[in-house]
Amino acid sequence: MAGFGGARHGRYLVAIPLWRHIAGINPLLERITIQPGKAGGRPCIRGLRVRVQDVLEMLAAGMTTADVLVEFPYLEADDVRAALAYAAAAVADKAIAAA
Repeated sequence: MAGFGGARHGRYLVAIPLWRHIAGINPLLERITIQPGKAGGRPCIRGLRVRVQDVLEMLAAGMTTADVLVEFPYLEADDVRAALAYAAAAVADKAIAAA
């Protein structure tokens, strides 16, 4: 992966992008995790089995952040914002690495 270094975090190799050191990168992205054994390796919120996709689909269906938090009481408002930040980075064609 061009522009990436690798660091071992527990049992997983975590890609550490060089752009992470650039000012202005959203710190909420640190809440997004990707683990091979969870949710088929899809991006999740804080290592939980709640996919970023699930949160985004709920918001797209017209649910509010408060509605999402009622459905997933163990999430925080910043988790919902992190899902949006991840989606924004993905469509901006930025390299994204999960914590």
